[in-house]
Amino acid sequence: MDNLRLLTYIFVGASFAIYFGIAIWARAGSTKEFYVAGGGVHPVANGMATAADWMSAASFISMAGLIAFLGYGGSVFLMGWTGGFVILAMLLAPYLRKYGKFTVPEFIGDRFYSRGARIVAVVCLIICSVTYVIGQMKGVGVAFSRFLEVSYEVGLLIGMVIVFFYAVLGGMKGITYTQIAQYCILILAYTIPAMFISLNLTGNILPQLGLGSTLIGTDVFLLDRLDQVVTELGFNEYTTTERGSTLNMFVYTLSLMIGTAGLPHVIIRFFTVPKVKDARSSAGWALIFIAILYTTAPAVAGMARLNLINTIEPVAGQNLAYDERPQWFKNWEQTGLLGYEDKNGDGLIQYSADSSVNEMVKIDRDIMVLANPEIAELPNWVIALVAAGGLAAALSTAAGLLLAISSAISHDLLKGVITPNITEKQELMASRVAMALAIAGAGYLGYNPPDFAAGTVALAFGLAASSIFPALMMGIFSKKITKEAAIAGMVSGITVTLLYVFQHKGIMFIASTAFLGDMPANWFLGIEPNAFGAIGAIVNFTVAFIVSRVTAAPPQEVQDLVENMRVPTGVAEAHDH
Repeated sequence: MDNLRLLTYIFVGASFAIYFGIAIWARAGSTKEFYVAGGGVHPVANGMATAADWMSAASFISMAGLIAFLGYGGSVFLMGWTGGFVILAMLLAPYLRKYGKFTVPEFIGDRFYSRGARIVAVVCLIICSVTYVIGQMKGVGVAFSRFLEVSYEVGLLIGMVIVFFYAVLGGMKGITYTQIAQYCILILAYTIPAMFISLNLTGNILPQLGLGSTLIGTDVFLLDRLDQVVTELGFNEYTTTERGSTLNMFVYTLSLMIGTAGLPHVIIRFFTVPKVKDARSSAGWALIFIAILYTTAPAVAGMARLNLINTIEPVAGQNLAYDERPQWFKNWEQTGLLGYEDKNGDGLIQYSADSSVNEMVKIDRDIMVLANPEIAELPNWVIALVAAGGLAAALSTAAGLLLAISSAISHDLLKGVITPNITEKQELMASRVAMALAIAGAGYLGYNPPDFAAGTVALAFGLAASSIFPALMMGIFSKKITKEAAIAGMVSGITVTLLYVFQHKGIMFIASTAFLGDMPANWFLGIEPNAFGAIGAIVNFTVAFIVSRVTAAPPQEVQDLVENMRVPTGVAEAHDH
């Protein structure tokens, strides 16, 4: 263990040294550098930074863990999160880059010719981003507490200090180049253990191919074996079980897709490239960089689940004695994320779908990726690399979210609404103060997560899907949507989604209990709360189109602005206003 601890300190310490060095080198000297890195980032570099910004602790730590226990039902995350980038690349990024402003609320305020619309967009952005950042801070705390053997609270504090240093000092410029380094670290940390494990199980070094291969020394396919062992333990078949109904699967995937396209911390990355065509190009590069991890995740999930069961039940029907449990089991027990209770007093570990028999009383899904190299008995340097990768994933997204929050406060509220005459130097200082306050607020929520924190990531996508995405789509593709319609749409979309999530006894509750009988009381048509963002988006679009019919048309100059954004004249040049 001492060797592992030393290697972990070396790997994590070296990665932090890189982040600090980049922050000092890329110090922002202007608001343009703070908000959009000076607008001169190469598309490939921006694609890599976007991938790191996008692939959070949820992608690195949680997604494979979810798929490992949900099986086929977990594919909603793969399809939703990657599919959203196609929408972003085709329908949003190039047009917003052509418009040429710094932030999403600034575009919404100008397009809908209203300070009110800008303020509502800021509120929606902060709700989405704060919800999302809670999960990142939790990921930082969990990773530090296990691998640096400090308390969760100390781990979270260390993470806050690191983000504070490179985000407050460098702004988007520092964050961009730090995220490029973080992408390289996290992708190596994710793929190298997966290659080792795939080679051990199937003899195939590529995990994407290993998942569909036969196990070494047999003619049994890995997935067939996994189906067999999970069903023998009483769980649902791994490869066929849907997540709820087919409708729920569809709506959940749609919610994640349009939520991806509407997340402000991802959208602002496309303001950092020099030209309009670069925005589309960098979205394509981001999708390639993301696909490396996302095509590996199903293999990581399946192999981790199989290794977990094989460790606990080395021979079919013969359980492992608790006193003989492996070292990885003891390590994770200490974190409280893995729990055992000897229910029948036989001293054996029994793992079953039957809760009265199952003595593995707690297996936190978030441990699967981090524990996977230990379960597979990989070299210590691989385990240390995974620790650095998990922290890189959490820190990179936290920085992007915090920048989105601080720019909304300093640029959109302070400069855009409250004190328009503020100087650039004062605005830059206000941006840094807002960033510091955002980090403090995120840290507080990390220490004291609200009750809904368990589903924060999917919830954040639902909130973005129901509020920001429809406003952007209508702002770009419809000249007739009025300011009143946009405000009413955003407010109604995010309100309906929040009410549904928090199970308020409104229309959704009455409909579900009246027509669905034994469905969960807060599930409308069998749609789970984290998937409801797509329904909120439909409400947003519907309300906006109805209100537009009964309000005065937008001014001609606004309609001309929308027309100019969509016409491919001068597409090679960005139009900075």
